[in-house]
Amino acid sequence: MDWNKLLCPDRIRSYRSAAGSGDLRTEFEKDYHRIINSASFRRLQDKTQVFPLDKSDFIRTRLTHSLEVSSFGKSLGQNISEKILRTIGDETFQPSFKADVCDILQCAGLLHDIGNPPFGHFGETAIRQWFRDNLPRLQFQGMPVSKLLSPQMREDFYNFEGNTQALRLVTKLHFLVDEHGMNLTKALLGAIIKYPVSSLKINKHSGDIKDKKMGYYYAERQIFEDLQQSLGTEGKRHPLTFVLEAADDIAYKTADIEDACKKGCISYERLVWELEQRGPSDDDEYQKLVDALKRRYQRAVERGISSPELNGVQNWIVHLQGRLIACATYGFTSNYRRIMEGSYQKDLFAGTYGEQIMKILGDIAFDYAFNTEPILKLEIAAQTIFNFLLDKFVDAAISYDTQEPQSDVQKKLIALISDNYKGIYHIYAKGKEPIEKLYLRLLLVTDFICGMTDSYAKTLYQELNGII
Repeated sequence: MDWNKLLCPDRIRSYRSAAGSGDLRTEFEKDYHRIINSASFRRLQDKTQVFPLDKSDFIRTRLTHSLEVSSFGKSLGQNISEKILRTIGDETFQPSFKADVCDILQCAGLLHDIGNPPFGHFGETAIRQWFRDNLPRLQFQGMPVSKLLSPQMREDFYNFEGNTQALRLVTKLHFLVDEHGMNLTKALLGAIIKYPVSSLKINKHSGDIKDKKMGYYYAERQIFEDLQQSLGTEGKRHPLTFVLEAADDIAYKTADIEDACKKGCISYERLVWELEQRGPSDDDEYQKLVDALKRRYQRAVERGISSPELNGVQNWIVHLQGRLIACATYGFTSNYRRIMEGSYQKDLFAGTYGEQIMKILGDIAFDYAFNTEPILKLEIAAQTIFNFLLDKFVDAAISYDTQEPQSDVQKKLIALISDNYKGIYHIYAKGKEPIEKLYLRLLLVTDFICGMTDSYAKTLYQELNGII
């Protein structure tokens, strides 16, 4: 792969800036402003990260998490670019590319969760499960929907993925100017595709990280192929995708621990105990990290901080994030040739001292945060809400825009779906065969639900059930 193609500033719909506009921004800087000013990005402030949204302004939402990922992505971009220029010496990587890489990663961090449904990652699971349970029983013109859809169409729903929805959202659903969504640069779009395979080519056991999940829907197959050709990735991961994933991992692995401490799910003493019990006693680098936590707690005690335990953890998290950025930088540069060839199959922490601490942090968060009562209640409630909304809206959508009769209730349910989403459906359904139109109507429902905030999904559920 060649950086001159990987950093392609073209857009799917080309446009020409007005003469004499005085706009000196690069195309990637323009992407940043398009994202920041979008309603889809603002909605992340009312979407759960891990803990159910509450009155505390400390606990992270999808919005604050995305801002953190954006920040880490930019920092990693700076480090890695300097390493390429000073140490690796790849002649295709020009000095001016450093700013472009940082801008792309900053934007990619803002976008990486923009397609996620409400109620955290559990929302993705709930949607997948609903379709697996219900698609075989749904009927269209006397035939099971699961048999009418092509294998890829069917698997798109069985393997529903928020990252895949993000690509759909920014290339189509953000209807401001036309049906091309935010019309972002191809380099940015390529960077946010974590899994450059279709739903038919998912292989969780291949050993290659890019095959774990799908990266694009059947509906976006032409966009995906256009990006592959323009960027020269040819079914491989864009190198900056590894960096984006590392930024995301650093953000959520450390934030989950910090939020769990703030919520009282785990104490400072218990955190130290867990780190010591789970980690290797003969690993000097690991022990230094645990000792760093103890020192920061002791320093907070000596300074008379009112909550030395939380203060110590928070300061340690900042220290740890810096160490993990260094690990990811090393992971990218030490595997540079394979990443650029498209043969590297792991994340950037593999083989570094950060690999073990990342796993341990994830295990601790699972035991002390994800299995807590508030999270379990959220997941049960979310399942109920998703099941109800999908039951109602899919039933109405199957016969929408067909000669099939619709009940008054079905018509009213369709009327509740955003005109933007329905407009996009009609644009892309025009001239299509009946089965593809059916597939697009099912996507219309998932588009509508994924665009909901936690509050809206809960309120709509209550209103449709007559709960005041």
